[in-house]
Amino acid sequence: MTSTLPADTAVASATEKPGHAVLRRRPPSITTALEHAGLPLFLGLLILFFALNEASSTAFRSSANVNNIFANQSVTGLIALAMVVPLVCGYFDLSVAAIAGLTNVTAAAVIGTHGQPIYIGILAAFAVGTAAGLINALLVAGLRLNGFIATLGTYTLIGGLLQWYTKGQTITNGIPRELSDWGTQALLGIPVPFWLLMAVSIVTWYLLMQTPFGRRLEAIGSNESAARLVGIRVDRAVALTFVISALLATVAGVLLTIRSGGANPTSGTAYLFPALAAVFLGATAIRPGRYNVWGTIFGVFLVAVAVNGFTFMGAQAWVTPVFNGSALVLAVAVSTLMGRARDNTARRKLRDRSTRRTGAAGEPGPGGGGSTATTDDAARTTISG
Repeated sequence: MTSTLPADTAVASATEKPGHAVLRRRPPSITTALEHAGLPLFLGLLILFFALNEASSTAFRSSANVNNIFANQSVTGLIALAMVVPLVCGYFDLSVAAIAGLTNVTAAAVIGTHGQPIYIGILAAFAVGTAAGLINALLVAGLRLNGFIATLGTYTLIGGLLQWYTKGQTITNGIPRELSDWGTQALLGIPVPFWLLMAVSIVTWYLLMQTPFGRRLEAIGSNESAARLVGIRVDRAVALTFVISALLATVAGVLLTIRSGGANPTSGTAYLFPALAAVFLGATAIRPGRYNVWGTIFGVFLVAVAVNGFTFMGAQAWVTPVFNGSALVLAVAVSTLMGRARDNTARRKLRDRSTRRTGAAGEPGPGGGGSTATTDDAARTTISG
C-alpha cells in the first residue's frame, strides 16, 4: 500500500530538479490549532474562573483540594484509559468500571477477610481481572456479539455478583494501615496516585501510537472489513484490547482499594459515566475525532474541576449527575460531528485529486505519451487521517 503526503503538505515548485523537491509543510491554521487544543484551553479557563471567583477561590486554591483532585481522579482516569483501548478499534467496553469494582472487592477480601499478604491480594485481583477480560474477549471477538450489549451485560452481572458476595456491606476489617498509607503519600508535592496515572498513560499512549499493534487497532477502527482483507488478524487484536482494558481496570481497582482502605460493592460502578464523559470529551481534542490518551486525561480533569468548583460555589447535589450527563451528550455530539466533517473533507480532497489526474490524462507527457492516471490510482495513493 503506497502513501502520499498529508493534505497540509505542499511540494516544491516545478522549477526544482526532479528528485530534489523540497517538502514544505504549511503551518496549521488558527482554527486547526484551536480544534486540537480547545479542551486544554477550556480546562485552563475553568481553573482560572474558579480560582478567581469570590465564592470558590479560597477553598478551590487550597493545597488540600488540589491534592484531592489529583488523587481522586486517578481512579477515574485509569478506568477511562481502559475504555480507550478497545474504542480505538471501534468496540465499547462498558464493563471496565464493574471490573474495577470486582478487583477492588477481590483485593480487599483476600487481604482483609482472608488475612493474606498484600502482594497475594494484588495478584488475586489481577488474576480475576484478567479472567473478566478473557470472558469479554470470548463474547465479543470469539462469539462476535455486539460489544456494547455484551459488556453492558457483564457490567450488570458483575454488579449483582458483588452485591451477593458482600451482602451489600463494605470490607474494611483487616486491611493493613501501610496499604492505605501508600495512597496518601506524595512525590514532589503531588500525590503518588497521580504519578501512577501518568505512568500508565505514557505506556498506553506508546502502545497505541508508537507500535505496530496500535496502528493495526487504528486500521480496524477505520475499516474492519478492509483490515481483514489486508491480512490483519482482527479477532485476535480485538480480543487483546479487551484483556488490556481489563488489566487497566484492575490497576484502577487496586488503587481504589488503597485509596479507600477497603472495598464497597458499588464504588467501582459509580465511575462509569464520569469516565465515559471524559473519553468522549477527549475525542474532541489533541486528535480531534479520534479516541486518544491525552485528550481523555484532559477530559477527566475537566469534569472533575467543573464539579469541584461548582460545589464550592454552593451548587446542590444534583449538579454532579446533571453536569456529567450533559458533558457526555455534548461530547458525543461534538465528536460525531467532527468525525463526519473530517470524513467529508477527506472525500472531497480525494475527488479533487482524482479530477485533476483525470483532467491531465489527455495531456502529452515529456515523451509524447498521455497520462494513464485514473481514479483508482488516486485512491490507492491516499491514506486516511
